[in-house]
Amino acid sequence: LEKKYDKTCEFCKKHKTRIHYVIYGILIAAYLAVVIAACSLNFQRALPLFIITVLAIFFICWDFLIAKYEDRIAAFFFPGERYLEKQWFWLKWVLCAALIITIICWLIFDTAKQGSHQLISFGGLVMYVLLMFTFSKYPTRVAWRPVFSGIGMQFILGLLILRTKVGFDIFNWLGIQIQTFLEYSDAGAKFVFGEKYTDHFFAFKVLPIVVFFSTVMSMLYHVGFMQWLVGKVGWIMQIFMGTTPVESLVAAGNIFVGQTESPLLVRPYLPYITKSELHAVMTAGFSTIAGSVLGAYISFGISASHLLTASVMSAPASLATSKLFWPETEKPTVILRNGLQMAKGESKNLLEAASQGASTSILLVANIAVNLISFLALLAFFDSALSWVGNLFDYPQLNFENICAYVFMPFSFMMGVDWEDSFVVGGLLGYKTFFNEFVAYEHLSKLIHNRQKGGSMYINGVKQYMTVRSEVIATYALCGFANFGSLGLVIGSLTSIAPSKKKEIAGGAFRAMIAGTVACFMTACVAGMLTVPGLEVSCHILLANAFNSTDFLVNSTELVECCQQLFT
Repeated sequence: LEKKYDKTCEFCKKHKTRIHYVIYGILIAAYLAVVIAACSLNFQRALPLFIITVLAIFFICWDFLIAKYEDRIAAFFFPGERYLEKQWFWLKWVLCAALIITIICWLIFDTAKQGSHQLISFGGLVMYVLLMFTFSKYPTRVAWRPVFSGIGMQFILGLLILRTKVGFDIFNWLGIQIQTFLEYSDAGAKFVFGEKYTDHFFAFKVLPIVVFFSTVMSMLYHVGFMQWLVGKVGWIMQIFMGTTPVESLVAAGNIFVGQTESPLLVRPYLPYITKSELHAVMTAGFSTIAGSVLGAYISFGISASHLLTASVMSAPASLATSKLFWPETEKPTVILRNGLQMAKGESKNLLEAASQGASTSILLVANIAVNLISFLALLAFFDSALSWVGNLFDYPQLNFENICAYVFMPFSFMMGVDWEDSFVVGGLLGYKTFFNEFVAYEHLSKLIHNRQKGGSMYINGVKQYMTVRSEVIATYALCGFANFGSLGLVIGSLTSIAPSKKKEIAGGAFRAMIAGTVACFMTACVAGMLTVPGLEVSCHILLANAFNSTDFLVNSTELVECCQQLFT
């Protein structure tokens, strides 16, 4: 038996690769059989599984072809690349002229159809680009390709998601699936904290979502899915925007993970990057949010589809603003043809990865909780002190939100927010900048809930809710880590990863925070340009008018939409 066992082991070692192929082949055949059976029973029900399978097959074939025939593919496209390089001098002017004409025509037709709100958002986008150029580190050295291609990618993504039915339905479906997926954290919260865990909503409902999401992300990193996804998104941005591999990968990583985790993807290369690349790495962290806190904001009642869209759109925007605010003046040393080798997880198996993800979230959850306790306590103190000072001048309404509202009101109005709501959104931007986005989203969720409940728009001269359009633009503008609290976090984390760059990190962090803030504002401008005005009046008010008024149009579109919403 021992001899036979040794022979079997030798045979398995000798034909290890073939045995693996056979096992993989059997598993793939079984999976395809399940997909075919599910589709034949009910194709509509099995459509998501079918789409995922088709995408998986496409990318597996793509990776296989690139790995095996990369040189041949490059050689095939080389003549076309050389021709474009020769003709690029006059071709770029033709493309610029065509782009300007297209934008003008689109603005004319869209304004005629949707109204003039979009023009304000477009003006805001132009204003932010000009401001960044004016205060740029090296205005004469700006490379415009990353800037315009970044804004172009933002616009195309926004157009696909916000204006096309297919794009909107996909992101809406993704948002619903994420919401459903995050609700599974309730099982753990209920077991640990008891049946009445929702009585302490934030501590026992919101924070467990952060733990759950962190665990899932750690597992996806272990299996290599996140590295693959980040690599693909980073490659697309590198090709279209002409940015370097390091900054492209970090910007792509920030869509899914936080500002301290994404630089770890390219940890070995950080000591060798230029000042402009380092600025881009920091800006990418400030202009997006982490996947772990995305779930928390969704639980507040913020639209999941808009948060997802904002996260994706802000990635190219961060590179555009970064390259405008701190242009490249050195020669980048990290330029690899075959891509960067991304850092892998340290866990040995999937269970260890899940456990590590849950353990890692302890610090994040504690940080969120203590920051909110301290910031909200400070805010209450500031409001009380400012009210006392205001009372001396017969203005007891003076508070922190009012001051921030006056400072940020012009910026919020130029994003396309209604003038009546720009004061409220200005206050939210102040909370986000001086405290954090958690405080801002918590205030925004109250405004959204007030609108959904209906009732008076003003109580004692204070606005209780905003229009849907203003809520959407505010959601995009707040979707980033650009605040003074994150400033210290970024300096500390990056310094520990690349100690040799300590001076450059400290010197460029504040500029990166401003660039990250502007990137969020630009994303909000694009959203303002593309958001189609929906049902603005509260259904409760509309239905009350319909029942109480004799001359109200009973068959109006708004009334039908209200009835459909209530029925759903």
